[in-house]
Amino acid sequence: MSDWLVTEGSRPRRPRPLSPFREHLRDTFWFAPTAAMAGVLVVWLVAQELDAALVRSLREHGDYETLSELLRFADDAKSVVSAVGSAMMTFIGVVFSISLVAVQMASGQFTPRVVRLFVRSRITKATFAVFLATFVLTLLVLTSYDSSTDPRVVTSVPLVQSVLTLVMVALSLLLFVMYVNTTLRLMRIGHVIARIAAESFRVAAAMPVPADGAGVPALGPVTAWVAHDGTAGVLRDVHVARLVRAARKHGVVLRLIPRTGDFVVPGTPVLAVHGGQAPPRRALRYALSVGVERTFHQDLGFGLRQLSDIALRALSPAVNDPTTAVQALDRVVQLLAALCRRPLDTVAHRDRRGAVRLVQAVPGWAELVDLGFAEVRGCAAGSPQVSRRMLAGLDDLERLAPPERREPLRRHRELVRQAVERTAPSPADRAFALRPDRQGIG
Repeated sequence: MSDWLVTEGSRPRRPRPLSPFREHLRDTFWFAPTAAMAGVLVVWLVAQELDAALVRSLREHGDYETLSELLRFADDAKSVVSAVGSAMMTFIGVVFSISLVAVQMASGQFTPRVVRLFVRSRITKATFAVFLATFVLTLLVLTSYDSSTDPRVVTSVPLVQSVLTLVMVALSLLLFVMYVNTTLRLMRIGHVIARIAAESFRVAAAMPVPADGAGVPALGPVTAWVAHDGTAGVLRDVHVARLVRAARKHGVVLRLIPRTGDFVVPGTPVLAVHGGQAPPRRALRYALSVGVERTFHQDLGFGLRQLSDIALRALSPAVNDPTTAVQALDRVVQLLAALCRRPLDTVAHRDRRGAVRLVQAVPGWAELVDLGFAEVRGCAAGSPQVSRRMLAGLDDLERLAPPERREPLRRHRELVRQAVERTAPSPADRAFALRPDRQGIG
């Protein structure tokens, strides 16, 4: 029976580590269509057996009149099945073309990081899967038609198969409408930004909240190091429960050196051991998941990184879209407002007895503020709409943040003022650009 994890100030909960295999499947397009085609083959075999059983039953009872009616219905349905088979390939080409155009537009106008929203879209994969499954089903149904039209010698009347094909066609049309609607939504920057913010809030909600007054205890000197022996890549996930079990079993405290989202290289230390010998390699196997790109799973700063990228792309001379930058800043302010009173910097995970077993670093408040504002601020001096929205956001955050967290906000406010004064040609322009406005210019 696996251990339960107790985090500071939270109720016992079972950790949900990121599955590398599941993530690989979600990042690919081959699995869903392949599974759908394999599934439709099984369904077709069942339907074929039902049709054969129906024909046998009618022949045993001598009901050749009903069998003749079924033959005429199947013959009429054959032309529909043939038309569906040829039309499905056209539909598949349309869906594929729409996806390519949407991905290209999103990558060029927003940021390459948002392409993962399209790649991982369930409705896109479901549409491809159902279209391919319908096409395969039509080919299989066409092979089930008997060349004979005599009800006394016919062995197969694809009645159930034809009805199943019509059901698949109706499902395909429904999914196509949903696919077009979802793709159009993902091509609108407001929905993309909202999706990024929603994912970021899920990460923040999953962070353990320490009890009042509880902090990370003194760990003492480092007694051993654990180096990364896997492939180079981005740290995407930490299997907290596995590390806590290993630390409890060997009576040590583990401290994770890289943060989620850091790039790790084989041979570099990833865990510091305090209070004893390092657990054996087999106890730490699969405790850290490394991939080729960052994910939202445990990465608190990834959402702010994407929002900052979108704002920077919008403020570039090639795009010149300050309204999009303001929309990104809206969500930056929203995320920082939700985190301004949360404990940051480090997270301590405890075992069932309440002893700290794993210390994990997370971004601090000043780092999150810099991530959300620093780069955008450098490009906002020439855009009054963005500078006004940024100043309004900083003012709102300063009202919400506790006194010890207001210094980074004041620093960015002063830097915005200095940048505008260097750029604006006249006192009137400077005064206009430095007037806080939650809508930018409205």
